[in-house]
Amino acid sequence: MTRPLTAAQRRLIEAADPGTGRLKGTEAQLTALVKRGLAFRHPRPPHDHFLTPAGHRAREAGGEPPQKEPENPSPGDPGGPGGVFAARVGGETVPRAQGEAARLREVRSAWQGMLELRRMTNPDASTDRPCAWERTHLVQAAALALEASGHRPAGPEGEGGDGYRVRDTPQPDAVAVYAPGPDALRACAETLEGAGWQAGEYTEPRTRRRYVLASPRRV
Repeated sequence: MTRPLTAAQRRLIEAADPGTGRLKGTEAQLTALVKRGLAFRHPRPPHDHFLTPAGHRAREAGGEPPQKEPENPSPGDPGGPGGVFAARVGGETVPRAQGEAARLREVRSAWQGMLELRRMTNPDASTDRPCAWERTHLVQAAALALEASGHRPAGPEGEGGDGYRVRDTPQPDAVAVYAPGPDALRACAETLEGAGWQAGEYTEPRTRRRYVLASPRRV
């Protein structure tokens, strides 16, 4: 279960600038929000603090962070922004209590928060290419871009596992995306390219299985 926010933390989140998510508070208060994944410290002077996508969702929820979703089974996956939201990478078991409409709203909010994070942290305020957080959370970032565009993640093995799957690769700056059939694979590549990634189709030498290799575009 997610630890409840203190009254002071709720007030800080509720008082954040509605447009930028800029926060004001003591260094200790802001650091506590950073540790919870609800805020980040801007890397450039004056090093102000802003709400993360998870922080924006907490604000929409009345100052309380959403419950953490179960960790997905992908090895090495760092989880969602602040560990509060996790885009579905494919293969995980989905909680039955969450309806499709609620999930769509959550994903849409997470994607809008990610675009705002790009605007606030990319050197030129660009939203058309991944930011530093995405480059250090490749699997989650690619999965969020796919899920936010309407692609369906694969279910657990043997349970309708016919959607996309995003997985780590030996390359430090790339992920592999698998999808059922050439059309679905091509659609995933087009979505990632539109979200600021470089994507190309390849074939695994041993299995002959086709996949998309994607990495965040830098310029």
